[in-house]
Amino acid sequence: MVQAALAAAADSPGYPATQGTARLREAAAGWLARRHGVTTDPAAVLPVIGSKEIIAGLPTLLGCGPGDVVVYPELAYPTYDIGARLAGAEPVAADGLASLGPRRVALVWVNSPANPTGRVLPAAHLRKMVDWARERGAVIAADECYLDLGWEAEPVSVLHPDVCGPSRQGVLGVYSLSKRSNLAGYRAGFVTGDPGLVAELLEIRRHAGMMMPGPVQAAMAAALDDDRHADEQRARYAVRRDRLRAAFAAAGWRAEYSEAGLYLWLARDGLDGWGSVALLAGAGILAAPGDFYGPAGHAHIRVALTATDERVDAAVSRLRSLG
Repeated sequence: MVQAALAAAADSPGYPATQGTARLREAAAGWLARRHGVTTDPAAVLPVIGSKEIIAGLPTLLGCGPGDVVVYPELAYPTYDIGARLAGAEPVAADGLASLGPRRVALVWVNSPANPTGRVLPAAHLRKMVDWARERGAVIAADECYLDLGWEAEPVSVLHPDVCGPSRQGVLGVYSLSKRSNLAGYRAGFVTGDPGLVAELLEIRRHAGMMMPGPVQAAMAAALDDDRHADEQRARYAVRRDRLRAAFAAAGWRAEYSEAGLYLWLARDGLDGWGSVALLAGAGILAAPGDFYGPAGHAHIRVALTATDERVDAAVSRLRSLG
């Protein structure tokens, strides 16, 4: 279905619209309303070339620079930090916003469900973060690419009225089809939220030539309109998650958080993250050390659910030798 939409739109010799086709924007708004209870104006939807691109570029696009602080979670994948540095702003890893004091915070990143931990922030917590940012005139942007993958907790979008109220002022949500629809190679994502901020982003991106190819826009619209393929893929991840979690538990690792997303966040008594990595490597199993995502992760490893079923079966079998 998605590939057919891509092929049907292959004859696209003209420049694509930076703001995206009306069909794409309506499909994105429809998915948010249908699956997550978020009502957004299709005019305030802006396609991006994969969510990582907008995460890395958002501080620059918002005009952040020297003297500005960009806040991101203490455990996070590195692009939040890199994006702040590219803009010349100061990156600060902090989960407690009150600890920032009088510093000039320009942008606050939220990631729920989180990479690497799989942690889900409840609506009340997100609402406090939105209120804090609004009081200080900061933009709050939520990386929500795992929003469809709640397991033990139900993720809520920062754009849900329970979080941001009736207004989207100062709030942005970033979404990706890489996880929901396995479209990582298509570089298909979008940002929506505060209409004024989205309009500013559109204007800059239009002048910079940051536009999603037309065939990819068509494929993305088809994927967002269809929930069946996403549900089928979610079911595959659920089986892999259950098998790996049980196998790691039997081998001596415990899962912490891991409520949602595509990862297990694991620790084992007597080993730090690198010790776990070495032990697993000896059995032919690859995992990421937790301190790749910040010093607070030094005792943990991140295990992905993205391997094929065959590779998952092999890992489960090999874990039996480590119990």
